Amino acid sequence: MQTILGANGQIADELAKELHKNYTTDIRLVSRDPKKVNDTDQLFIADLLDAQATDKAVAGSEIAYLTAGLPMNAQVWTEQFPVMMKNVIEAYKKHKTKLVFFDNTYMYAKNSEPQTEESPFVPVGQKSNVRGKMATMLLDEINNKNIEAVICRAPEFYGTGKTQSITNTLIFNNIKQGKKLKVPINDNTKRTLIFTPDASRAMALIGNTPGAYNQTWHLPCDDDRPTYKELIDLVSEIHQKEFNYSVLKMWQFRLGSLFNKQAKELQELLPRYRYDNIFISDKFKKTFPGFKFTTYREGITNILNEQKQQL
Repeated sequence: MQTILGANGQIADELAKELHKNYTTDIRLVSRDPKKVNDTDQLFIADLLDAQATDKAVAGSEIAYLTAGLPMNAQVWTEQFPVMMKNVIEAYKKHKTKLVFFDNTYMYAKNSEPQTEESPFVPVGQKSNVRGKMATMLLDEINNKNIEAVICRAPEFYGTGKTQSITNTLIFNNIKQGKKLKVPINDNTKRTLIFTPDASRAMALIGNTPGAYNQTWHLPCDDDRPTYKELIDLVSEIHQKEFNYSVLKMWQFRLGSLFNKQAKELQELLPRYRYDNIFISDKFKKTFPGFKFTTYREGITNILNEQKQQL
C-alpha cells in the first residue's frame, strides 16, 4: 500500500491520480477530512500533530508521501510543522516505511545563485527557518541510516485546479476574474516555475524507484525561465488578447500588510523576486530522460483552457 499524508491539496490529488494510473490502486489518503480522488482510495482520518494517530495512519504502508501543508501563518508553521515531521519520522522508523517528503525552496538563499541539490540552507525569516529545520531533521535521520527516505524539492508552482501560489494568485486568478494582472517586485527577473501535475508525476516516479532514495531531488522544470513580462506576453499570445499588468513594489506590499494578514505573511518571501530564480533540475532529467515535463506554453494553454471550460 502507498499512503499520502496530507491528502486533497492540489499536489496530493495529482499524486493520487498518478499512483493509481501507473503504480498501484492500493492507496490510502490521510488528512483531517480526506476525500476520494480515485474510486478505490482508502480514507483515513488523522491529525499529524497526534503521534498515535500518525502511527496508525502510516502502519501497513510500503511507501508514504508527506505532502501536508498549513495555512500561510508563520506562528502556526513554527508551532506545528516540526511536531508533524517528528511524528512522521517516528512512525516511519517503527513501521519500516519508505518516506517521500515533498519540500520547497524557502531555505535557499534569496539571490540569483543557481539552486542545486547541494545548495546550502541560508534561511531568513520564520517560515524559511521552519522549512530548513524540517529538511534537516529528515537529512539527519537519513545520514544516520535510521530511515529510508527521499526529499523531492520544487520551486514555485503554477498550474490548474486548486494550485496556490503567488503567480497563480496575481496572474491566472486575475485573468479568470477579469482583473488587471499584477507582478510581485520585478517584471524582468527570470523565474523558474513548476507545473503542479509535473511535480506530482515526478514525485511518484522517484518514490517508486528504489535507487532514488536517501538523497535530495530537484523536480523537473522547463529551463526557459521567462521573466514575468515574457510570461504575460506568452499568455497574451495564447489567449489572443493583450493583457496589461502593474508591478507591485515592496512598499505596496508593506502598506498592504497593515490591513491584510496574507500580505503580511508574504513579506518574508518577496525578496526572492528581486533576483533571477535559477532552479536546476538536471540531476532528475539525466536520471529519468524519458520523463516529459510541461513547457510554459503547454502549461499556460492548459490553465486557460480550464478557465474557459469553467465559464
